[in-house]
Amino acid sequence: MIEYRIEEAIARYREYYEFKPARESAGIEDVRSAIEHTNLKPFATPDDIKKLCLEARENRFYGVCVNPCYVKLAREELEGTDVKVVTVVGFPLGANETRTKAHEAIFAVESGADEIDMVINVGMLKAKEWEYVYEDIRSVVESVKGKVVKVIIETCYLDTEEKIAACVISKLAGAHFVKTSTGFGTGGATAEDVHLMKWIVGDEMGVKASGGIRTFEDAVKMIMYGADRIGTSSGVKIVQEGEERYGG
Repeated sequence: MIEYRIEEAIARYREYYEFKPARESAGIEDVRSAIEHTNLKPFATPDDIKKLCLEARENRFYGVCVNPCYVKLAREELEGTDVKVVTVVGFPLGANETRTKAHEAIFAVESGADEIDMVINVGMLKAKEWEYVYEDIRSVVESVKGKVVKVIIETCYLDTEEKIAACVISKLAGAHFVKTSTGFGTGGATAEDVHLMKWIVGDEMGVKASGGIRTFEDAVKMIMYGADRIGTSSGVKIVQEGEERYGG
């Protein structure tokens, strides 16, 4: 069934796909409310995470994205706000055992995470081990029922058909978003990848663009081509640029 769905999506892509913006424009509030203010650096300190959370509160970002060891701290810093706490699982390679990813996700939610960004098993995807990839994602989705799960497909390592397969499997497995990149690979988000991913998953799922998004123009372009969320460590700079252009 999985292989059939992938082949069906590829055939549909070959016949009907057209690269064009999903919307005509995006404003400062569209960008602000899409940003997941991110610090996944291996040398991030508790003070860095506190600063990240303060900036997210002050700029009314959608959320913060932090490494698992900082979920509890971020939850405490954001208590009483609407800012979501997002963390990563199987990060950055996606090569953990499935049960390790599932347990990591459970621990993250117990510590206060609202959303989980898990890394797909890239090697198994490229080997066309569809059932393995499906179960890997499904196990995380099932382990944190009621929480949003995003699947990082690491587009820089995939060809077009592999990107389509990753999106199809993520959707079948019950994930809520697909995400372009970890930011630790050989490339980040592109408008072309974002648009393709949104075209494949449709309105039933979201797309998170991440990796290399550093300017207001970058963020606007991603949203125009289908991104629902923006993962970036440059959130403050992006919003400041938008405010200079549009005011307040």
